[in-house]
Amino acid sequence: MKEMPSPALPCLDILAETPDVLRGLMCELSHEDASWKPAPDRFSVAEVLAHLSHAEGHCYRARVDQFLSETRPVLEADDAQMHLHLYRDADAEDAFDHFEDQRDTNVEFLRGLPAEAGDRVALHGEAGEITLSQMLHEWALHDLGHVRQIAELVRARKYLAGAGKLGGSYLLNP
Repeated sequence: MKEMPSPALPCLDILAETPDVLRGLMCELSHEDASWKPAPDRFSVAEVLAHLSHAEGHCYRARVDQFLSETRPVLEADDAQMHLHLYRDADAEDAFDHFEDQRDTNVEFLRGLPAEAGDRVALHGEAGEITLSQMLHEWALHDLGHVRQIAELVRARKYLAGAGKLGGSYLLNP
């Protein structure tokens, strides 16, 4: 008889794969490409990576720890705008390495938790009552939004001009 895998928390596979997806998107970027901003008020790839690295530890892991160590913890809403100064002049390689190290540690930790941990409840400053499972889904949404953002930056910086007239029909919004 085939042994059934033990139930696990949701979204861990996509969270584990995000660094590899990002690495693939960045495989042809130079330092200058990673630092390029499509407009002064938009992020570069390096700044997005710095944001992901910061959010990994100071938002998501901190919240996981609160979910597990407190009864109905109160979670403050995170405002990335408050941390913009941390992302300026970021080095893409350093930010990615830090993000990847934290992500590996976090996914390994989360894989060691029982599925029931996903039912733990917290009070979010904007959303109200949430479960750990819901936060894991939001974490995946956050990752995928930034994967899309980096893909758009790479498309605009590396490939649009090289496509010549064939690129004219692409409406990019990096």
